Amino acid sequence: MIFVIDDDLVMAKCIADAAKKETRIFSNAIEAMHVLDEELPELIFLDILLTGPDGFTFLNEMVSYSDTAAIPIVVVSSLDFSGKNLSAYGVVGYLSKDTMTPAEIKGYADKYAK
Repeated sequence: MIFVIDDDLVMAKCIADAAKKETRIFSNAIEAMHVLDEELPELIFLDILLTGPDGFTFLNEMVSYSDTAAIPIVVVSSLDFSGKNLSAYGVVGYLSKDTMTPAEIKGYADKYAK
């Protein structure tokens, strides 16, 4: 299972379609955090500029619990994170919303999700 957390529903659906795996879409971090109590995904695609608590708030929350700290996260954003090391937050990759391709999304999905 893959979680896609993005308040742009069109973008979230595009990511989910490109991943070609079972996905759940959340429009904000709070919705996703509530579901994490019941279900742990194998991978999360996370937008940073979310309505409500932003992606960094979500990342901080994720690393504060042992069961969620190990979930790999791919940051998907229009902000430039190239050259930034976010591995302490479980971030395994970065995709720019401006240039990402379906193949890149699928590559992460294939690597981290069954």
